[in-house]
Amino acid sequence: MPASISSGYRGLVYKVAVPSPLRRVFDYLPPEPNQSIAIGTRVQVQFGRRKVVAYVLDKASNSELELHKLKPIYAVLDSEAIFPTKLFSLLQWCAKYYHHPLGEVLSAASPGKLRSSIPLYPQEIVYRAYSKIDRSELNSLSRAPRQRALLKFIKKNSSASRDEIELAGFSAAIIKSLEEKKFVERAERNLNSLELFSPLNSVNPSSLELNSQQQQAFDAIKLNGDKFNCFLIDGVTGSGKTEIYMQVMQQHLSEGRQCLVLVPEIGLTPQTVNRFSKRFDCPIAVLHSNLTDNERLDAWRRARAGSVAIIIGTRSAIFTPLPNLGLIIVDEEHDGSFKQQDGFKYSARDVAVMRGREENVPIILGSATPSLESLQNAESKKFSYLTLSERAGGAIKSKTTIVDTSNEILDSGFSEKLLFKIDQHLTVGNQVLVFINRRGFAPILSCTNCGWIAECEDCVSQMSVHAKPPSLRCHHCGIAKQLPILCPTCHEEGLTTIGAGTQRLENFLEQRFSTFPVIRIDRDSTRSKSKLTSMLNQIQIGKPCILLGTQILTKGHHFPAITLVAIVDADAGLFSPDFRGQEFMAQTVVQVSGRAGRAKKSGEVVIQTRHSTHKALIQLTQKNYKELAMYLLEERKAASMPPFAQLVLLKAEGNTLNESINLLQRMNKVSIKLIRESNSNIRTVGPVPAPMEKKAGRYRAQLLFKAENKNTMQQFLTQFVYQIDQIKLSRNLRWSLDVDPREMI
Repeated sequence: MPASISSGYRGLVYKVAVPSPLRRVFDYLPPEPNQSIAIGTRVQVQFGRRKVVAYVLDKASNSELELHKLKPIYAVLDSEAIFPTKLFSLLQWCAKYYHHPLGEVLSAASPGKLRSSIPLYPQEIVYRAYSKIDRSELNSLSRAPRQRALLKFIKKNSSASRDEIELAGFSAAIIKSLEEKKFVERAERNLNSLELFSPLNSVNPSSLELNSQQQQAFDAIKLNGDKFNCFLIDGVTGSGKTEIYMQVMQQHLSEGRQCLVLVPEIGLTPQTVNRFSKRFDCPIAVLHSNLTDNERLDAWRRARAGSVAIIIGTRSAIFTPLPNLGLIIVDEEHDGSFKQQDGFKYSARDVAVMRGREENVPIILGSATPSLESLQNAESKKFSYLTLSERAGGAIKSKTTIVDTSNEILDSGFSEKLLFKIDQHLTVGNQVLVFINRRGFAPILSCTNCGWIAECEDCVSQMSVHAKPPSLRCHHCGIAKQLPILCPTCHEEGLTTIGAGTQRLENFLEQRFSTFPVIRIDRDSTRSKSKLTSMLNQIQIGKPCILLGTQILTKGHHFPAITLVAIVDADAGLFSPDFRGQEFMAQTVVQVSGRAGRAKKSGEVVIQTRHSTHKALIQLTQKNYKELAMYLLEERKAASMPPFAQLVLLKAEGNTLNESINLLQRMNKVSIKLIRESNSNIRTVGPVPAPMEKKAGRYRAQLLFKAENKNTMQQFLTQFVYQIDQIKLSRNLRWSLDVDPREMI
């Protein structure tokens, strides 16, 4: 008698997304028979040997698995979905577009605290006054004015938590006394009972009168009302983009709608918050990785409840639930910080555009150096293009000078002409910004006897010399070592440094211009929020000084006393192996140049280069960024590169390079077969070692896919990822997919 074919379990099951590398959903039984669980809620489930927090996607009346193979949900953590329907839909789109496991996408979009089993809105202990208090009892407080004042405060607010009471200036001892005297009692309050913020009635009178270009941009955005449209504001540095943001925000805030503002760097959030809080009398929350888990969860909860009007944050803030979203702003939209490089590799800018479309709200992308992708979207009329070619407030465009250093002997990286300019500007009481895109004291430690160069043992990369504290550091994996006294190879004393980093330039400038303070701002000197704030406050005083730093200085800072910007070496991006190298170089030069002459004083920019006749530099300095961008777009079109094609990078890493290459070769066989069967025009490059072949002790290789049509690429990836998921990997091997990669290393 033939064995019967099992048809699986028939009954209520829930489809659950578990944070794991597996690109599939899992069936679980309800904790109790036929128990109803809301879609989008968090649940705790047994997954292997662990209990993990997962997300309910759907329910079904049957499962392909038999009953004995199905586990019940261990606990239901929420009574409602943690993400609104439209945001939940967006996150599912992200998982499909970036081909990343949905469970990991939902987990990455949740605050860290909610990845554990804590309640979405916990109960909070509050104090409330007894409903019946005799006058005679109240009179007993006549000799305790602080207790009487606290009782009045609690009555006025219906209830108050310990934190609220202490913020109002009352001590724990006063609370305890009232409780012992039976004037107040403890109760529980659900943190979900936050009130919506009140629509803005007025703003502080600090708004500036818009010039004609700003007014045209504002009118174009206002005309759109509250429907989806993506506006690209291409405005030179100092053209008043932020003023347009704020006047558009005012319109939405006055109608009770929330505004989400994304900025590329944590360092920019304090000044953005300060500027907005001076203008708008409404609740503002910040979301970035420097917050504690509790601070981040509190801001997220308030935003989700609609009690916060303005949310300012970095990349991951794009996933904040907002019940009354009215406007999304992405400032410095070109910035690479908006692309997540590890794990779930999404572009916050691109996701923001999709969120605007999903929620039918306008989105503003602003930059002085728009990405080529955004410019092409504007050229093809997908985005509405708005331009601001003049500086606001009558500020004059800075004069730019190129100094050819190919035949000059430099003093610690500086030409005599540049040193003269620095001295000239400082002497008349102005500030100078010196930019070099290299941290540390010097990039290379070398032996003059045998040619030995200090390299990181875990990365195919040279280590940088740091003077404070004295050490060798790898800027890729973070490892640090003591500086050797003798050469490790020939054991001689011929060690010397080659090149210059911010610390070496700091030493030189302090000696050369000893009467002026040198303020170095880079990732090493600003590891604490208070340190960066202190430095920025010192600069804002306006006294003459030299501001020395890296990329952190190119983004959005307003230093009115800076009249000279010196770019020590502009050549790094001109001959980069990355096809985006010249675009990145141009954006950096324009952004840092924009720090000069932002107020009433005229500005000057000096660019040192060994390639003064390079076409990109000439176009950038003699014309403008837009001219160079159009030239680069033509090059990209001819080469069929983004934004005229889509790239996807498949990366593998293992204990040896051969292991990584072999894995990609197996995967490439799958891709070749799929491409032939579908007769698609997808091209592959590789597998090849990654430009940085070894990083953090792991050997890396990559396989590149290119297609001129995104739909073609997505159809291919859907099948491809499903098939390579079936390949069994040894424990030391890992692979990842990067859709629309920002970096090729």
